[in-house]
Parts: sequence; structure tokens; C-alpha cells
Amino acid sequence: MQQIFNFLIRNKNSILFLILFVVSVFLTVQNHAFHKSRFLSSANFVTGGVYSWSNDVNSYLSLDEYNERLLEENKQLRNIISSIRDSLPVDQQLDSTSFEGDYLFRTARVINNNFSKVDNYLTLNRGERSGIQQEYGVITSQGIVGIVDRVNENYSRVISILNSRSRINAQLNNTNHFGSLVWDGKDPNIVQLIDVPRQAPLQKGDTIITGGRSLIFPKGLPVGSIQDFTLDQTQSYYTINIKLFNDMTNIGYVYVIENVNKEEIENLQETNEQ
Repeated sequence: MQQIFNFLIRNKNSILFLILFVVSVFLTVQNHAFHKSRFLSSANFVTGGVYSWSNDVNSYLSLDEYNERLLEENKQLRNIISSIRDSLPVDQQLDSTSFEGDYLFRTARVINNNFSKVDNYLTLNRGERSGIQQEYGVITSQGIVGIVDRVNENYSRVISILNSRSRINAQLNNTNHFGSLVWDGKDPNIVQLIDVPRQAPLQKGDTIITGGRSLIFPKGLPVGSIQDFTLDQTQSYYTINIKLFNDMTNIGYVYVIENVNKEEIENLQETNEQ
């Protein structure tokens, strides 16, 4: 306490000046309309800048929440589109949004992503409790990501398309020529489409999509574009290098796809085989 009194005594002149200055400014602003308006304008400018900065910080910190909200909205829209597709006449169905079969979309966040190994996996923050099961497809709005291969109550593991075990049916967007999508373990941005017959008309830049010949991915999902291609030694089939639309090194949020009719179709196929 003594130190405070000593400080006030040593600086009494400066403190008195500041008090008188503040009082004089207050009286000037209070009794003159011009000065009052200028002061309020300046105060509003400063306050507005502080509020703007605070809002920018809060918005940045809330990006994850906004992304999850948008993902949920997109999931609902996809489910609505899928549910009403069959009620539309054939000539009114949209190729870009309608899939052959009924599919449900669930959202998930990637909590681990490998892309530098030969066999890469992703881990999602959703599992059986969220309705996710093995052999569900995983995509983003840009393209395919992989297939769920292991699930527990709260998490699931995904075989990335950057995995030597991954084989996904894919085809040319302009024709029905198809092959198997694999990865040679080199560039995480490039995968290979193999066993495409030499009769297929290929051009650099052509789009590759999912072929829909499996029960996991619907037909028409984007995969990537043709970078280059070569014929094999038998001169019968192409090996095509595909530049992925997805950046597999930067996957944050995904959709998990369920084919509602998968079990029914499998039972029918088993009956035919028997």
C-alpha cells in the first residue's frame, strides 16, 4: 500500500494533468454537437473493427462445425435425390445425380489417413453405432476414397484406393468400356485403370467414373481424368494412368454409401449360381 502512495505522490502532476485532460475532452464532446458526432463516429469505427476481428477469429475457430453442418445438409439432399429417383419418368431422370439402385449416405470425419505406403488405410470417426458396416463405399464430393473393411462400435477402417488390395470397377464416361481400378504404389495422385480393351476410344483428359458393376459404388461417381495410356505386350488391353479428382493427401470429411438392396441382390445371385 505504501508503494502505491509513493507512486501517486511522485507522479501527482502527471496524474492531475491526465484527469483534467479527460474531463476537458468529455465536456468538449458533451457540449458541442460537431465534436460529439466525430467522437461517436471514431468510436464506432474502432468498435466495428474490434467486432469484425472477433467475428473473423470465431468464424475460423468454427470452420469444423460449419463443415460438418454442410456435410449433413448435403447428405440429406443426396438421400432425398436417391429416394425420389424411381418416382420420376425415365426421360426426366438426371444422369449426374441419379444412381441405379437405392443408396443411403452417412457422413463421417477422417481421423487418420495414410498415403505414403503401399497399403494405405483411413480411419473414420463413425462405426456400427452410426449404421456403418463392412463393404460400404466411401466418397467425397470430388470422387471415390475407398471401401470400409473393418468396423467396431464407434470407428471404422477404410481400404484406401491407394492400396495394393484395392480393385474397384470403373469405366470411361463416354462409353461402357470398363476395367479395374488399381494402384501401383508410386504417386498418390495417380491410379491405374487396367484390362480396358483396345477397342475403347481413349483420349487424354477423358473422365473416368465408377462402373456400377459392383454392389458397393453406384455408377457415375467421379474418379479422375486420363493422363496417359499404353497397350500391354499382348496388344489386347490398355493400362491407363488416371489423375484423381480427389486429393488423397487431404481428406477431411467423407460420405459413407450403403446400397440398401445389396443383400437382396446377393441372395438372388447366389440362387442363380446354385
